Amino acid sequence: MARQGSATRDGQKDAYDLILEAIDVGIYKPGDRLVESELAERFGMSRTPIREALQRLEIQSLLTRDGRSLIVASLDHNQLSELYAVRTELEALAARLAARHAAPEEMRVLREMVTQDRKLVGDAQAMARANRRFHNQLHLASHNRYLVQQLDLVYRSMALMATTSLAVPGRDREALDEHEAIVTAIEKRDEAAADEALRRHLSRAFETRLLLGAGEVPAADALSLSRDEEAVRS
Repeated sequence: MARQGSATRDGQKDAYDLILEAIDVGIYKPGDRLVESELAERFGMSRTPIREALQRLEIQSLLTRDGRSLIVASLDHNQLSELYAVRTELEALAARLAARHAAPEEMRVLREMVTQDRKLVGDAQAMARANRRFHNQLHLASHNRYLVQQLDLVYRSMALMATTSLAVPGRDREALDEHEAIVTAIEKRDEAAADEALRRHLSRAFETRLLLGAGEVPAADALSLSRDEEAVRS
């Protein structure tokens, strides 16, 4: 991994980040067992920072115990519902604040993202990465560091979702139309419209995810996401 060199210098912080990234990109999936010695070898560091990082991830409920083993946690129906409820409230606030505070340059970046992302339709992995970048840019446009921090915590938990709703045929185009509606509202400085567009977007994403989990809709590729770095499940 590119960050292995800095990991050996910074100990726990980098061990934590590297393990979290490995979960996020699908190297370790929900239900996989994490072993200190294997992680230490993978990341080229001693077991002490690995142990401390695992304890931190367990406290954050990203790992859970199965006897004496630590495994990557998974989200049940209730947890998924709770996560989307929190995400929706926080991101709706971010959208309202972005409509109020975003600089013209930030609006242009969001608009350009939507335009460029349309070229990725049909590639669920690329769309998932692009989706993460779009939402991250939206968070930053809120100009509220505390809100951004809380959303970062929410998105860490989203790493526990095994698939992306963007793998459902047609969902990628639909999501981009929803992104465009959010950007249009922000450009108009219409806080209420930005809030509504964001809530509609996440409601549809949640509905699609529930249908996907129930086997009611097929995924475009059996994408258990062996995603690249910043992909997030929308």
